[in-house]
Amino acid sequence: MASSRADGQDFINEVATIRMIHRVNVMQLIRFCAKGSKRALIYDFMPNGSLDQHIFPEKQGNISFSLEKMYEISLGIARGIEYLHQGVSNFGLAKSYPVDHSIVSLTAARGTRGYMAPELLYQNIGGVLYKANVYNFGMLLMEMAGKRRNLNDFAEHSGQIYFPTWIYDQLSEGKDIEIEYATEGGKELSRKPIIVALWCIQLMPSDRPSMNKVLEMLEENVEILHIPPRPLLTPQELYVKQKKSQKSGETKYREC
Repeated sequence: MASSRADGQDFINEVATIRMIHRVNVMQLIRFCAKGSKRALIYDFMPNGSLDQHIFPEKQGNISFSLEKMYEISLGIARGIEYLHQGVSNFGLAKSYPVDHSIVSLTAARGTRGYMAPELLYQNIGGVLYKANVYNFGMLLMEMAGKRRNLNDFAEHSGQIYFPTWIYDQLSEGKDIEIEYATEGGKELSRKPIIVALWCIQLMPSDRPSMNKVLEMLEENVEILHIPPRPLLTPQELYVKQKKSQKSGETKYREC
């Protein structure tokens, strides 16, 4: 009961903080409801629907936004998150998880499949701080720029099931980015947000940029952006990669 009361008070405190936020890039909270274990937040009505309806216009009548429009929207989202990071301490999921837990169970972890930062599941790679929001934004940005879902079990080729690794291989090998419905100019426009997204979804939180840096990269010339390391999904992949690198270094040393 004490824990329940504490959780309820945390919710009220966070709602009070959210209610004080007034910014063009952040939706305005209108009302909230708290009854027992149930919580609800009521925001401004979105007459154009949610963003995913325009990224994936699968239903008839939904309009697919151009890559130019997607880029404009991504800047607005980045500015909103950056504002929250600067103006609201402990924004997002950071204080939802105790730092003394090495792994958070799937039932306890909060977030949407495909967008959740790996530290929400494997806290031994780093604490759940603001960089979790950077990861979330990176996965969204990847879908906005690529106009396809990051996880696609029905992809034509097995290498395309996880879009971030497939697009990374395309970039690192100097191949043209294949974006559905994109013109030649649109393909080039998608290159910058994809590179930025790859930085945002690095496995280790310390390897991800801050939202302030993300904004800088989104506004920079794409020619000066460097491609980051290949995105990994789990700490086990990182361990295998480090072992391979260590063995490669030992081999080179013996050859010398």
